[in-house]
Amino acid sequence: MDFFQAIILSIVEGITEFLPISSTGHMNLTRVVLGIPNTQFFTSFEIFIQLGAILAVVLLYGKTLLRKPEVWKKIMAAFIPTAIVGFILGKFIKQYLTSNEVITVIALFVGGILLIALELLHKEKDHHAEDIEKISYKHAMIIGLCQAIAVIPGVSRSAATVIGALFLGTKRKAAIEFSFLLAIPTMCAATVFDLKDANFAFSSQEMMLLAIGFIGSCITALFAIKFLLRFIKNHTFIPFGIYRIIVAIVFWFFILK
Repeated sequence: MDFFQAIILSIVEGITEFLPISSTGHMNLTRVVLGIPNTQFFTSFEIFIQLGAILAVVLLYGKTLLRKPEVWKKIMAAFIPTAIVGFILGKFIKQYLTSNEVITVIALFVGGILLIALELLHKEKDHHAEDIEKISYKHAMIIGLCQAIAVIPGVSRSAATVIGALFLGTKRKAAIEFSFLLAIPTMCAATVFDLKDANFAFSSQEMMLLAIGFIGSCITALFAIKFLLRFIKNHTFIPFGIYRIIVAIVFWFFILK
C-alpha cells in the first residue's frame, strides 16, 4: 500500500461509515479496484481508520452524551445484542465472510432493495420518536439486534440500524443520530477484538500510512455526517438504496466477472 492508496481508502471510509451504503463493503471493493492484497497490515489499517471516523462522532456529539446520560443509556442498551452476536460469531465472520467480495455485492444489492421498500412503506407520524431520549429501551435493544446483522460485509451498520429504527416508529433524524452514536461502543469493541492478536510491528512507513488514514477518515467523516443530517431534512433514504443497487450491479458485471 502506498500513500495515495491510503488517502483514497481513508476518504472512502470517512464517507461510507455513516451513510447507509456499507463502509466494509466499499472498503473491500476499493481494495480490489486498487489491487491491494488482503494482508494483515491492510486489516490493521482498516481498524485504525475506523477509529478516525469514530473520533468525528465524538467531536460532534461528545457534549450531548455528557449532558444527556439517558441517551448514553439507550445507546448501551442497543449495544448489548450486537456485542453478544459479535462475541459468538466474530471469529467465523472474520475468517469466512469479511473479505468475500461476492457476499459483499449481494448484501449491497439486497440492502438497497430493502431500504427503498421500507421508505416507500414508511410514513412519519406525529407520535413517532423525534429524539433518542424518546426511544424505549425495548426498541433500543431491537435496533441493536438489527445492527448485529451488519456483521455480514455489505449489509451496512448504518443502514441496518436506520431500517430497524424507522420500522419501530422513529423519525429519520433521530434514527440516523442513534446510528451515529451507536457506532461509538460498537466500533470501539470491534477494534479491541480485532487488535488483540495484532503484533503492532509496524515500520515507519506503515506508521505514516496509519496516521494518514486516521486523520483522513476523521476529516471526511465530519463532512459526511453533516451532509447526511442536512440531506434527510428534505429527502428520504431511497437515493442511497438506488446507489447500493447500482454499485452492486457494476461490481458484479464489470469487476467480479
